[in-house]
Amino acid sequence: MAKKGKAKGTARGRTQTPNLRLFYGLLALVGVVGIGWIGFSVANQSSANAAIAPIQLTGINTDSLLKQARGVNSGKPEASAQVIVFSDFTCPVCMNYVAMIEPQIRTEFVKTNRIRYTHYDFPLGGEPHRYGFIAARAARCAEDQNAFWEYHDVLFGRQNEWAYAREVPLDIFTDYAGRLNMDKDAFDACLRSDRFADVVTANRVLGERLGVGATPTIFIGGRSYNWSDYDAIKAAIEAELGDTTSQ
Repeated sequence: MAKKGKAKGTARGRTQTPNLRLFYGLLALVGVVGIGWIGFSVANQSSANAAIAPIQLTGINTDSLLKQARGVNSGKPEASAQVIVFSDFTCPVCMNYVAMIEPQIRTEFVKTNRIRYTHYDFPLGGEPHRYGFIAARAARCAEDQNAFWEYHDVLFGRQNEWAYAREVPLDIFTDYAGRLNMDKDAFDACLRSDRFADVVTANRVLGERLGVGATPTIFIGGRSYNWSDYDAIKAAIEAELGDTTSQ
């Protein structure tokens, strides 16, 4: 896992058991209110007025902000089993998860419409992850054009190309949108604004409330699991499905 800019491993299998009532209560809370701009100030605007850092929380009612949190789903919307992933596009360990483990989950459980798979943004911040927030916003701008997961894969697949750039990689992000045959002008206008700053910030707040301190953090049934242990992840998903056929 990445934490404060460093890669960190975890124990095999289940790694944390949070308060399940709190866990599901928080997830229920974020579903109560629809997404809407709150009007909070955004930190560290670039010269192009793109929001490149989270909303400043000083003096802010974080419970109100929390209601803006929203994950991006794939798979079966009404599935009883859900895998929740808190991730940062600048995190090298997250890139490894997306390259090695996520494809297995997608093939076996998402594409077969057995589970709901949900991505939440958790930009780590700090110098090694300084573009995590703007990258999360870029992916949300891609979601506006129904291309979140394709853009998600490009950001991780080309992480070394943009994550360590000297300048904020706005042009690089817009170029990726063009390669995916998106409307580049609409994408660029979204990127060079503060759109989705509230959502990405709220996702980070939600993760903190759930005890996320590193990325990637994988939740299944309210418990977190080692990102690199596919056997444990698969067993947890099958337990949620009540599937014993492959155990």
